[in-house]
Amino acid sequence: MLLRFGYVSTALSLWEASPSRTLTFTNWKKLDKDEREEKLYYLTEQNVINTLRALHYNIAHGIDIYRMSSSLVPLATHPEVNWDFVTPFRGLFKEIGALVKKHSLRVSFHPNQFTLFTSPQEHVTDNAIIDMTYHYDMLEAMGLHKEATMNIHVGGAYGNKQEAIERFDRNFVKLDGDIRRQTTLENDDKTYTAEETLQICEKHGVPFVFDYHHHWANPGEGAYQELLPRIFATWDGTGFRPKFHLSSPKSKKLYRAHADYVEKDFAMNFINALKAHGASADIMIEAKAKEKAALKLVEELAKVRGFKRVKGAAIEI
Repeated sequence: MLLRFGYVSTALSLWEASPSRTLTFTNWKKLDKDEREEKLYYLTEQNVINTLRALHYNIAHGIDIYRMSSSLVPLATHPEVNWDFVTPFRGLFKEIGALVKKHSLRVSFHPNQFTLFTSPQEHVTDNAIIDMTYHYDMLEAMGLHKEATMNIHVGGAYGNKQEAIERFDRNFVKLDGDIRRQTTLENDDKTYTAEETLQICEKHGVPFVFDYHHHWANPGEGAYQELLPRIFATWDGTGFRPKFHLSSPKSKKLYRAHADYVEKDFAMNFINALKAHGASADIMIEAKAKEKAALKLVEELAKVRGFKRVKGAAIEI
């Protein structure tokens, strides 16, 4: 079996490579029409180019899994800005897609925490649909809209988890079918456990991204190892390996926060559970040290008996 590891957004090893340079609406309003356009174009171009730089870095270092920044386009979803961010950058978006396909990379997005479908307020659902559409439009411009995924959390409980889940059921189907097909759901560290999230995934035919750190912080009842066959089954028919998230707690007190690196001893219980299940998987490292954390963990795992490093960020067991 093969375990491939990836990281989120910024390649720290590269100089000035943030793909998330932004502009606040307050500062945007202070500019005149030409300055607004120039600033938005400049920042977006820098973000897209830095995404390409990260992809080239990943190819050179054997990292096949990568989460692109949701902040590639500043103010993309603001109703008063409402600008065409696809047409001017269509060439660069296509370049990203071509690179991803040529090297068989796996990319994704993770819309922000406010993109949820459990709120009793209609405008929150409307904004979630707008945000998911923005991400999908970028994937479509890249030509990756049928393979890359957008991962979100279920949302809040608002004092009654069952009612919130029922709202999710009603609101999620308002999302365009093509966008829903590229959506995955993840358990969180406070509210929706792995079992609860898995049930929602099974109901809607959505792949489940199991987050081990979140489960450790919010375990619910039962062993996660017993859920693995059902978790893997949610990916059946997608053509992709199941994806998981992995990080370490920052400290005993800040146990929900992500540490800079992933502690091998913390990760081994999860890695061994995947080994026992026996099927290949992709693992997104959500550590502050980004690609350095992913490569360091793989280096440490390669020293474990029966584990062989076959690429910069891939282990064969």
